[in-house]
Amino acid sequence: MDNVRNIVILTGAGISAESGIDTFRSDGGLWEQHRIEDVATPEGFARDPDLVLRFYDMRREAVLTKQPNPAHDALAKLDREWSARPNHNLLIVTQNVDDLHERAGAAHVHHMHGELRSALCTACMKRSPWDAPMSDRPACPQCGVNALRPDVVWFGEMPYHMDRIYGFLRRADLFVSIGTSGAVYPAAGFVRDARELGAQTLELNLERSEGSAWFGESRLGPASKLVPQWVDEVLRVS
Repeated sequence: MDNVRNIVILTGAGISAESGIDTFRSDGGLWEQHRIEDVATPEGFARDPDLVLRFYDMRREAVLTKQPNPAHDALAKLDREWSARPNHNLLIVTQNVDDLHERAGAAHVHHMHGELRSALCTACMKRSPWDAPMSDRPACPQCGVNALRPDVVWFGEMPYHMDRIYGFLRRADLFVSIGTSGAVYPAAGFVRDARELGAQTLELNLERSEGSAWFGESRLGPASKLVPQWVDEVLRVS
């Protein structure tokens, strides 16, 4: 770790699953009662906005009852201590729409797929912090128009913060993927980009992902155990 100054960490559904947040790929997961096309696409929202708004109201309400687990806490510790060192940088890029990283105390987080606790106004295109239901069509706090939608990236839409994420990847000395399937792009391609640019690569996952072959090292097990162990190792040897 002597040569590592810049770290990019990608987190996926696996890190939040241990806090009780279902993944859409699991049995009994988020999408079991709904087709993805109906609740996670712009076309689905246009067809039946009431269904989509109710679906995300339910997800938002559920997330508010969950708490960060030891993996979130460990990454927040690393974020705090690593970023305090001169010329050291860390970015957590998450595919998750929950705010468990922030509630654990992490400050350097980019939500590439948006956030459940945020509303996007389709009239003025401004964002507002949001915890209340949207299904009753509340007015936008910014412009007053009743045109709010969940501030999440649906299939077919461009993920957020991509220029900044790729900028960090170009400077990364270490890329770490935690709790991801390796099936959803563009995030699934980050390991190849990082590796081609000369960064060390590490996977921490419950099982091998679809992109495991691209990682220099894979450690398998629950995130709540692997991540604290890895963070302690990083802070001890660097």
